[in-house]
Amino acid sequence: MSTMQRISTGSARGTRSAGSTGVDPLRRTATIVGWLFVATYVTSIVPKVALYPPLFSGDYVTGAGEDSRVLWGAFSEALLIIANIGTATAMYTVLKRRHPHLAISFVAARIMESVFIGVGILSVLTVVTLRQQYAGDTSAAGLPVVGDAFVALQEWTFILGPNFVVGVGNGIVLGWMMWRTGLVPRRLSVLGLVGGPLVVLSGSMAVLGIVQAGSAWQTVLAIPEFFWELILGIYLIVKGFRPSGTAAVNGQNR
Repeated sequence: MSTMQRISTGSARGTRSAGSTGVDPLRRTATIVGWLFVATYVTSIVPKVALYPPLFSGDYVTGAGEDSRVLWGAFSEALLIIANIGTATAMYTVLKRRHPHLAISFVAARIMESVFIGVGILSVLTVVTLRQQYAGDTSAAGLPVVGDAFVALQEWTFILGPNFVVGVGNGIVLGWMMWRTGLVPRRLSVLGLVGGPLVVLSGSMAVLGIVQAGSAWQTVLAIPEFFWELILGIYLIVKGFRPSGTAAVNGQNR
């Protein structure tokens, strides 16, 4: 075999090897983002529905309490913070190529949402600590009031974080970037562009006292945003980014 034949054969083998073992970085990123979005659903819904109810069912501080259950809720929300920031940083690596300023705005919004969640976690931990240290202490007459104040603080962090900032970041900013880049079907992006403003509206109405926090109005207005993030996560896991969208993003980076 001649030298040129050896080189040609070696090159062909290298190409086949790279093609068979190589993983598309954007496909991997899409899968990671998708699973992280799914994780945000699990770690946010489970505490609200299954773990935190005893906290809001009465005077938790002076009652018997279900500390382990509530603490698992706080831990779940700590994992939610990790998933939130993970979605933002992973998406930033892709979206910065086309929309660098909006991409960093999405990261900032996700961090602010996580800050509100963190304050809520601290409120929950404080209530549990108060119950463990002062439950049964008849001299602490003002303890129920203090406990109720921290519970109210936790509820407001939920409204300002997942029910307000999410509408700006995940809804409007991310929805617009997905629409412009075509990384996902545009009819899917519409859910974000519609759901984002509705969530911002519902959060604003709650802050201004127009509707009661946690009312049916807030639930209804959050439906498009709920399905936008859920379907986006599932789509990215199953399909990944659309080839036409990745081509446009990569082309912008050249």
